[in-house]
Amino acid sequence: MPKIKSNIYTVLIGGQAGDGIHEAAINLGEILSYSGFEVFLGLDYPSLIRGGHNFCRISFSPEKIYNDHAELDMILALNQETVTLHQSELKKGGLIIGDEAKKPGLKNKDFCQEFLPATDLVKELKAKPIMRASVLLGALCFSFGLKFNTLEKVFKNAFKDKAALNIALARRGFVIAAEDKFCQLPLKTKPRAQAKRLMDGNQAFGLGLVKAGMKLYVGYPMTPATTIFHHLAKHEKELDIKIVQAENEIAVINMALGSVYAGARTALGTSGGGFDLMEEGFSLAGGAEAPIVVGLSQRMGPSTGAPTYTGQGDLKYALGAGHGEFPRIILAAGDVEEAYELGGLSMNLAWKYQVPVIVLLDRQLSENSMSVDLDKINIKTEPAKLEKNPGKNYKRYKITPDGVSPLAFPGASPAVVKWTSYEHDEAGYTNDDPKSVFEQFNKRFRKEKNILKELGPGLKVYGDKKSKNIIVFWGSTKGAVLEAMKKISKPAKLVQVVALDPFDGESFLKQVAGAKNIIDVEGNYGGQLAALIREKTGLEIKKKILKYDARPFEPCALAKQLEKLL
Repeated sequence: MPKIKSNIYTVLIGGQAGDGIHEAAINLGEILSYSGFEVFLGLDYPSLIRGGHNFCRISFSPEKIYNDHAELDMILALNQETVTLHQSELKKGGLIIGDEAKKPGLKNKDFCQEFLPATDLVKELKAKPIMRASVLLGALCFSFGLKFNTLEKVFKNAFKDKAALNIALARRGFVIAAEDKFCQLPLKTKPRAQAKRLMDGNQAFGLGLVKAGMKLYVGYPMTPATTIFHHLAKHEKELDIKIVQAENEIAVINMALGSVYAGARTALGTSGGGFDLMEEGFSLAGGAEAPIVVGLSQRMGPSTGAPTYTGQGDLKYALGAGHGEFPRIILAAGDVEEAYELGGLSMNLAWKYQVPVIVLLDRQLSENSMSVDLDKINIKTEPAKLEKNPGKNYKRYKITPDGVSPLAFPGASPAVVKWTSYEHDEAGYTNDDPKSVFEQFNKRFRKEKNILKELGPGLKVYGDKKSKNIIVFWGSTKGAVLEAMKKISKPAKLVQVVALDPFDGESFLKQVAGAKNIIDVEGNYGGQLAALIREKTGLEIKKKILKYDARPFEPCALAKQLEKLL
């Protein structure tokens, strides 16, 4: 593979659970953002209550970056294990900055090793052990040539009343690095007055829901969907929403169904194991035409699987979830900004067409962060089809040309509003007469025509749009594909599938017409997107790059695989 000049840098921060690894990484990401860089932060932690190796990779570049990279420029090591596990990933000429108290006995001329008395400094200043990371961040600012006042600004925003102590520790780290002439890897920076927001996919998805009028979010803790709940709960008052933690996932979906029946825009979030418990309620939503939104954040299964790691194994499950046939909308976000956009779109579509909507996220997207500009994405609350003057003869399931019946809610006297799990007539009374069943089925599925029209092709296209080499993907795999293409000399057209149900097969075939090579890239064993494409279009994609080891694609490794197939 040809060597292509890269302006991507990566720092790894590693230690034990309780070392404040993620918090330190977020602080570093914001320092780099103020310094003019685009940032992607990848978080890795085991499924343990306490202990285990935790690390974050912070990749950054002057240009937009969509994924973290495994090749490291610097390691900030809060323990010996971090150096042992990751030194092989360090580029030649890279730098390790560690805690003197955890100093490993390593000698390697291919990279620099520098150590600070971080543990001693924390004791000297009567600080908490978790603050050791601040000492290392101060030294990092010296070695990268970053302005210390940028760190001060970030720490004041992050630590509030505890900022002074963290700043003092960081300053000691900076001064020691300067006095001891630590190795330097100076960066070319163009500082910003205002940093770009660093946000993860769950935060963005939740904010998108709120922008489209969500008033209630119901959840039960399950990694990696839990932080949707946490982020929204933290800002419950300012966002003017209600957050409810139910006793289990069955209660979650039933609360959501009751809430939308009463007229409140409602969403819920879970992962595969939680959604298993929601299936009967999800099917009820399909039959009752209840406008609920489900954020389904995938992790590696089956069963409990690898609960803190990622996968794309739930596409087929989402397509077939719930017994019986009913229209649904399934969308897949590829990056943080799309998670925000689809949060808003899903809520509006659910209420416009009175169908359940699933937004597929995954651990890679849900819990990893990147620089975003959400102001460029316009989300507003779009109106539902309402019955203006519901009377005694109000028909909840009125047969209409577009399949959407006007909504009314309890309390709209003198109307009686009936939602039901049974097949029914227009008024909502149970009716299993063949003609009535046939008419109600057709009514519900007539919605798909306008849903398809509103979604458009449901595709996004990148790269060389005239190329006969085509790479197809969905979800967070987008980040690795876009980053991999920065390292490949051969041109390729990149086709991201965003709308998975309803799937616009005709538009997809137009995008791949005349292709010499089509390569499917997915994070599952069975090539589930390729199977959906074959089902809907008859096109069989034979070249596949599939990853199912519970880890996301890494751009350099993916680039090598793609280069062989293009």
